[in-house]
Amino acid sequence: MRNQSYSVTLRNEYLLERIKSIKRDHPFWGYRRVWAYLRYIDGLIVNKKRIYRLMRENNLTVKPNTRLIAKRVSERPKPRADKPKQWWGIDMTKVLTNTGWVYVVIVLDWYTKKIVGHYSGKQARTKEWLEALEKGLNREFPAGVRGNGLKLMSDNGSQPTSLCFMKACSNLGIQQVFTSYNNPKGNADTERMIRTMKEELFWLREWENERELSLELDKWVEYYNRNYLHSAHGYRTPIQAEKGYYRNHTSHKNAA
Repeated sequence: MRNQSYSVTLRNEYLLERIKSIKRDHPFWGYRRVWAYLRYIDGLIVNKKRIYRLMRENNLTVKPNTRLIAKRVSERPKPRADKPKQWWGIDMTKVLTNTGWVYVVIVLDWYTKKIVGHYSGKQARTKEWLEALEKGLNREFPAGVRGNGLKLMSDNGSQPTSLCFMKACSNLGIQQVFTSYNNPKGNADTERMIRTMKEELFWLREWENERELSLELDKWVEYYNRNYLHSAHGYRTPIQAEKGYYRNHTSHKNAA
């Protein structure tokens, strides 16, 4: 019994050190995401309750901030994507560097959770929003987007509601959809991803200038698409979720 107890202690010590290492890189992760990383990246077979206990006992859990919870009632359900390249969301945030603000525009595929397009720079006009969108279109629709039924969700800001932006979407055959007072969470998927980007990248260091931030953002987007685990997809990455959809879709067509 003494040897068994000693073995358990050693395993817990190893797990705790690994958890602390993960938390140093991802300070806003809760126990579920830490468990998923240990299970699907490190390949450790470990119980969620054990991870929660170790994190709780060592003050490593994330306490919810109830002040950030908006109490709203939506009369219209949020659209849900059931396949890739069906619903995209576009939104913007800004990051303070030592030489001024840098604006970041993100285009997200709602089904795969993949960042399909992005822009970062000192301005965020309609032109820059279109640049982020065009990156996504060139990457995901190399043969052209028209006729594919792509829908784009955004807020009612000046960029996506500008004549230039709406005309471009119309010419491309993209259906624009806007959030509204009775659909306040309409772009929640994109907003949540931007918060993840802040927690995983922007808030972890001070930024010298726009060039430094843009270079790191480019690398982070690639890392996120290939490595970030999403519980909605059974703790698969955006790339894995996309490949899984097309693999299953192809097998079903062949079976029919």
